[in-house]
Amino acid sequence: MPVPDPNPSSPHPPSGNAGGVTVNAEQHGDAVALVVTGELDMLSTPKLDEMVTTALRGKPQVLVIDLTGVTFLASAGMAALVSAQQAAGENTTVRVVATGRATARSLQVVGLDEQLPIHPTLDEALAAGR
Repeated sequence: MPVPDPNPSSPHPPSGNAGGVTVNAEQHGDAVALVVTGELDMLSTPKLDEMVTTALRGKPQVLVIDLTGVTFLASAGMAALVSAQQAAGENTTVRVVATGRATARSLQVVGLDEQLPIHPTLDEALAAGR
């Protein structure tokens, strides 16, 4: 039996919520930001993968994956970030927004901060390289 949404006025559409994560796409000129909220683990990572694929179909110059609202980042979530960068190829720059222990520290510990451009805010990620 489905559990009713305890917050029916939530700004996030139900289709954007899977396995404890919500991913919303925002257009910012020639950039797309995917704003991720919740836990990014092996059950929820397919939602991020799907949204990355959809965003890249539009061939944005920049794809920002904003992890500010992520409360848990598992290895599957980290792998999804690397996959996003690989899928983007040379035509789209992938940038990540991460702060705090759940995201920035985890990415730093495994060395992904050397492979992916990490920024403290969405505004800084969008402005980088302009």
